[in-house]
Amino acid sequence: MTSVATPAVIALPFAEEREVSGAPAISLADIAKAHGVRFLLATLVDMTGKPCAKLVPVEAAGELESGAMGFAGFAAGLMGQKPQDPDLIAVPDLDSFTPVPFIKEGLAIIHCDPHVNGTPWPYAPRVILKNTLARLAEKGMQAKVGAEVEYFLVKKNDDGTLSTADARDDSPRPCYDARGVTRMYDHLTSISEAMNGLGWGNYANDHEDAAGQFEQNFNYADALTTADRVVTLRYILNILAEQRGMTATFMPKPFTDRTGTGLHFHLSLWSGAEALFPAAGSGAEGKGNNDDGRGLGISGLACSFIAGILDHAPALQAFLAPTVNSYKRTGATTSSSGATWSPRKASYGGNDRTHMIRVPDNKRIELRSGDGSANPYLAIATAISAGLDGVEKAADPGAPSGPGESRPDAHRLPATLLHAVEALRQDPVMLASLSGNPEIGRYYADAKEEEFLSWHNQVSDWEIRTYLTSI
Repeated sequence: MTSVATPAVIALPFAEEREVSGAPAISLADIAKAHGVRFLLATLVDMTGKPCAKLVPVEAAGELESGAMGFAGFAAGLMGQKPQDPDLIAVPDLDSFTPVPFIKEGLAIIHCDPHVNGTPWPYAPRVILKNTLARLAEKGMQAKVGAEVEYFLVKKNDDGTLSTADARDDSPRPCYDARGVTRMYDHLTSISEAMNGLGWGNYANDHEDAAGQFEQNFNYADALTTADRVVTLRYILNILAEQRGMTATFMPKPFTDRTGTGLHFHLSLWSGAEALFPAAGSGAEGKGNNDDGRGLGISGLACSFIAGILDHAPALQAFLAPTVNSYKRTGATTSSSGATWSPRKASYGGNDRTHMIRVPDNKRIELRSGDGSANPYLAIATAISAGLDGVEKAADPGAPSGPGESRPDAHRLPATLLHAVEALRQDPVMLASLSGNPEIGRYYADAKEEEFLSWHNQVSDWEIRTYLTSI
């Protein structure tokens, strides 16, 4: 629930270091050895966001780099493959090399782009995002993204129920509680030091709105880097929490009566060093006359980008809120704290967290309808695709809504995952937002429908309580 996204201070990627220095190209093995790395986690994620990896000794780094490491795609997860299909070949992106000695001494993560028969696999989430960014680049634009990663720290009880890892953390309104932060000092500082050691620029660590819920923020960067960092941070949080006997969960709604977990994205478009969202003549606080009278200090391009997201919001939720549990969060009417912080309609406005799109200043927008289960590659790719459709059509979002308000014609966000799937199937733009191929969109929609029906076919405690003796 952060209000300031600070600019990134990013070390030059290895490719740029070589270009600047004029040094000959160096290999993955050279990079690993220079950092004292003995093993590499060659990592990719499936469409659900599950991290998949092979542990590769540095002696085999050359084989990894040359395309000799194959994954059985069907076994890896939701990746558009059948058991009889050729391997996914993990092609490492050297610029994503991330030493993680705080996890295991001598270990590093490297993110990979899956290829099949020498071609980037269009179902792979990282490839999907890169394809979207390439389309954006064709129009002379780049995307910068910040992400707010929220999570719960819990323990699983013997009866299968969940409880807050910190038994003292039981207040109905614990947000920003200094005592809760202090009791989790060792965990929070270990994560902060890890992020800062990697050059991510951690600038805030806070207790969120629900008991057991936390958020740790880092600087924004280009879209692909931020998506990689979200995946890496989730892994770091999982492992370091486990080492302290806790579980870090990104489940959107692990507790019925508490605020759910969001994954909010701060988006902006650039042309080189030029920010494209501020209106000409608007000041640092987003105030100026050259903003079509909206009073937010944003450009016509920014307005059209917002309009695109709002127009496609119901289908977009299939990617931003991609699980059955997601809709227990967006459908909640209240929580123990008195607010859900989760929008129910596709509205936009100023510095107001009740909207799907908040415009905190004239340099960025905050997309607030995503939750902790979202795959960051797919969420960012589809949000950009929706916004870009608005830009191409010069769409108009209308006047911003006031605090806690929405336009009468604003789309209502889907009530369940099945509603989101149906919205996706009816939206040609969003169906084609995954590598430009509607078949991939349909594959994703079918998988999510199956997920919903699998849940729907289970008899719940609520049904027993409600129907056992009702007749």
